Amino acid sequence: MLLASIALMVMFAFWQPIDAVVWNAVSPLARGVLWALFWAGFGIVLISTFLINHFELFGLQQAWFHTRGHDEQPPQLREPSLYRFVRQPMMGGFFLAIWAIPTMTAGHLLLAAGLSVYILVALHYEERDLVGLFGADYENYRGRVGMLVPRFRRRRA
Repeated sequence: MLLASIALMVMFAFWQPIDAVVWNAVSPLARGVLWALFWAGFGIVLISTFLINHFELFGLQQAWFHTRGHDEQPPQLREPSLYRFVRQPMMGGFFLAIWAIPTMTAGHLLLAAGLSVYILVALHYEERDLVGLFGADYENYRGRVGMLVPRFRRRRA
């Protein structure tokens, strides 16, 4: 997490804008919908962190337990709220936020494409680790729930 954050800081520090417009939504309705999706994406990211334990996700809970001399509880596979429909709602929210933009420049497109590839590669490894951690329970969860987009299937009788 630290190395990824440092890489992003370096990228932001040396980023050179590429202002060529790839698309521009001119209709007020289209712009409003895209901005709503953009903010909904970041809202999903924030809500998702709290659904799975915001403080553990960012390492704060582990540090707190360590300073207090408490042992951590073993991880449990849970499916709170959004996680019943999508295995990775946080990353789905990031996808919404980086792609739902009324004016897409070539620079933003390059950033969005690069972040998308990064996220998809990272999800491959995270899913593998989660199968290793939770075994058949996570395999069953993967079979029932879509990774980034909900699966709407009829249940078999």
